[in-house]
Amino acid sequence: MPAETQAGTRPAIRDVVTVKLPADSAYLSVLRTATAGLAARLDFTLDEIEDLRIAVDEACAMLLAQAVPGTDLECQFELTGEAMRIAVSVLTVDGVEPSRDTFAWTVLSSLAGDVDSRVGADDRVTVMLQKRRGAAGAQ
Repeated sequence: MPAETQAGTRPAIRDVVTVKLPADSAYLSVLRTATAGLAARLDFTLDEIEDLRIAVDEACAMLLAQAVPGTDLECQFELTGEAMRIAVSVLTVDGVEPSRDTFAWTVLSSLAGDVDSRVGADDRVTVMLQKRRGAAGAQ
């Protein structure tokens, strides 16, 4: 049984899964499958699962276009009771965040809910997605 916090409530259950694979579009089916399996574990609807699969695919496509050849793409899934957070990152040639005023970003935002990006050390660009279960139509 989980330990109680100082306020007397139980901490939220949180699982983290990290997938690291070559930064090559040939491997994206692995991430789509992992995304679907993890979303199903959280009881997302079939439509929400498909939205997440497409969103992860789109985020990867944005990043692979600027990935340093021969590097790895890393995808971290954080599962909580009601939401899934996904961070996809890769070392890039130029360290430029994806443009937020493109059709691709708009599609990504409508599929995933909350979307953000950042540039870290060594020009590693990360796209972060968060989708809450049952959030369709709440946007």
